[in-house]
This record gives sequence, C-alpha cells and structure tokens, in this order.
Amino acid sequence: MEAIYWIIIAILFIVAFVGLVYPIIPSVLFIAAGFLLYGFLFSFEPFSWLFWTIQILFVILLFTADYAANLIGVKKYGGSKAGIWGSTIGLLAGPFVIPVLGILIGPFLGAVIAEVAVHKKNLKEAAKIGFGSVVGFVSSVVTKGIIQAIMIIYFLLVVF
Repeated sequence: MEAIYWIIIAILFIVAFVGLVYPIIPSVLFIAAGFLLYGFLFSFEPFSWLFWTIQILFVILLFTADYAANLIGVKKYGGSKAGIWGSTIGLLAGPFVIPVLGILIGPFLGAVIAEVAVHKKNLKEAAKIGFGSVVGFVSSVVTKGIIQAIMIIYFLLVVF
C-alpha cells in the first residue's frame, strides 16, 4: 500500500511540473497537496516549523519569479502594462486555442495585440515586445522549474 501512496504523491508532483507549461494548473497547490498527502498517509512528524517556513518562502519566490520574469521580459523590450496584460491573457488562452505551440504563440500574440491596440505601436515594435514576453515566459518556466525541484528535493530529504 505504501508504494501506491508514493505513486500518488509522485503524480501530484508531476502535475505540478506540467503546470509550468499550462499555467491554468496551479503548480504550487499540487506540490502542497503532495506534502499534505504524505502527512495524512504517513506522518506530519518530519515537517517542522523550519520545513514549513522554507516551503512558504519558496512559494513566495515562485510567485515573485513568475511575475518578475514576465514584467522584465516585456519591459526590457519596450512594452507597457498593456503588453504585460496581453501577454498574460495570451499565456492563459494560448494552450487551449493552439495546443502545444500556443504556450509560446499565446503570450507573443497577446503582447503584440495589446501594444498595437492600446498604444498604437507599429507591428515591428509590437513584435519585439511580443518576443520579450516569450523570453520572460521561458525564463519564468526555467526559474520556477528549478524552485519546484528544490522544494521537492527538500521534502524528500526531510522525509527520508
């Protein structure tokens, strides 16, 4: 039975990583669910206040990294708040409208459309901003992937 419990916990962690490219999936909730499931199925004893404090700090870091990477990516390439919003909307809608490639095309088109519509930027300048939104998204995915891996590795070090 213990193996089945670990498989379920592993599936929760895997879904958290899927959430890196499908932002509609709340990755951090699946990681937390894995921790809590371990506690309910095995024991909460290994989880000290230090464990929870560190994990909460990582969660804050996850949210900060996500927002900052998108903001920096769009701003660095000359984008505005409209570009950031367009990129975010495109990021959420893209994977559903265009499976697989929508995760990259969505933020690009969202930023481009927003900059053209709101700030009347020319297509070349808007495309540059759209590229910045993709750069920001990709760096966000890499950063959040590393943070999530550290969270899970720390969890495994604590419970074993």
